[in-house]
Amino acid sequence: MSKPFRLIDTGVREGRSNIAFDMALIELRQQNKVPDTIRFLRFPPTALLGRHQDLSHEINLDYCAANGIGTVRRITGGGAIYLDEGQLGWELVFHRKSLGISKLPCLAREICNAAAAGLGELGVDAKFRPRNDIEVDGRKISGTGGFFDGEVLIYQGTVLVDMNPAQMVNALNIPAAKIAKHNLDTAEQRVVTLKELLGDDLPDVETIKAALVKGFTDVLGISAEPGEITEAEEALAQEHYDEEIGTDEFVADIDNPGRGDKLLEGTHTGAGGTINAFVKLEGPTLGILQRALLTGDFFVTPPRTIFDLEATLIGTRLEDVERTIRKFFAKASIDTLSVTADDFIASINDALAKRQGA
Repeated sequence: MSKPFRLIDTGVREGRSNIAFDMALIELRQQNKVPDTIRFLRFPPTALLGRHQDLSHEINLDYCAANGIGTVRRITGGGAIYLDEGQLGWELVFHRKSLGISKLPCLAREICNAAAAGLGELGVDAKFRPRNDIEVDGRKISGTGGFFDGEVLIYQGTVLVDMNPAQMVNALNIPAAKIAKHNLDTAEQRVVTLKELLGDDLPDVETIKAALVKGFTDVLGISAEPGEITEAEEALAQEHYDEEIGTDEFVADIDNPGRGDKLLEGTHTGAGGTINAFVKLEGPTLGILQRALLTGDFFVTPPRTIFDLEATLIGTRLEDVERTIRKFFAKASIDTLSVTADDFIASINDALAKRQGA
């Protein structure tokens, strides 16, 4: 018997309100006050930052302010993206046991394959590309990501229906290395929209949603029944918005961490994304790690993992840093998309290699 999911659509909402609703949905699912859910959502023009990313490094704040583009920090990891009404967001929020798959990389693969199958219903030959993209002929049509919070998973993505690529490029600070990695001349070439692929045959939003639902139900073996958004969800979402998600302080939680302080900066890019390390040393011989801040577009769950790792490293002697990180990953209950302890060690080691004269 297929597992039932509630199907809801929260429409176009201001970006921070959308993320606050995610928080409410996760929390109420943990309390069994709402069922497993498929949610569709859309954004006004928004620059959406990954949970562990550096705000000023990833987003062109002056351009966004001048052009009415919202700046939002989401609760999932990954890279910064630009969203507007021309893109359709989707997400699944469900209990770990619901699909019979407990590991994040396996769930990412299955859910992305399901979304790709849904796009196939529209005549689009979409394929999952590890670690978390859905592509058509090497060009991204959907970026995805998610995390476990206790026993509940949120996994979300977007479908590029139509968009202004120039607006995307101007709103985000897209590294040249990221473009070069895909053998492209411009960032616009990295993405493709349904409108470009289907032209005059582009279906309406309801048809696209129905195709995605078919992909999710067929591939994941679930059923989807239209449901209602509850008053409890709206009330809790407003609470999360007011207390954290909607505040400028949360969006700027990580913002130019190397500014005004004598920090060593290192970086490492691996299969799981890019990790940036900002390290401050102390002691007569600068042999103690006073603190480390880790940023980047990686996916690690649960959400507090990186903050806990940073706290664990405070006061660690440099010769013990690698052992401390490995011990942390060995003991903690951590799930990742392709990133490992070795990647965090490499990033910090890259910073420490610059310690001469620090």
